[in-house]
Amino acid sequence: MKPFFTLLLAMSVVMTATAVQAEIVSPRQAELLYLLKHDCGSCHGMRLKGGLGPALTPKRLQPWQAEQLAVTILHGRPGTPMPPWRPFFTDSEALWLAQQLKQGVKR
Repeated sequence: MKPFFTLLLAMSVVMTATAVQAEIVSPRQAELLYLLKHDCGSCHGMRLKGGLGPALTPKRLQPWQAEQLAVTILHGRPGTPMPPWRPFFTDSEALWLAQQLKQGVKR
C-alpha cells in the first residue's frame, strides 16, 4: 500500500508544479491569441514561421523591443501588406501580444 501513496504524492506534486507554471490568460487574451494565430497567420504563416509576411518567431523578432513591435501592430507598415490593427487592439493589448511573440507563442 505504501508505494501506491508515494506514487500518488509524486503525481500530485508534478501536477501542482505544472499548474503553477501554466500562464493564466484572460478571456480577452485568449481572443487575442486566436486572432494572432488565425488572422495574423493568414499572412505570417499558420505557424507564424513566415509567408507573405515575415516570420514572427522569437529569433526573428529578437532585434526589436516589444514596444517597437506593438507600434507596428497598431499602425501597420505603410507600403506593405501589413495593415494597422489600431481599430481592434488597445495599446496594452498590442504590447501584450508583442511580448507573447517575443517569448514564443504557445500553441
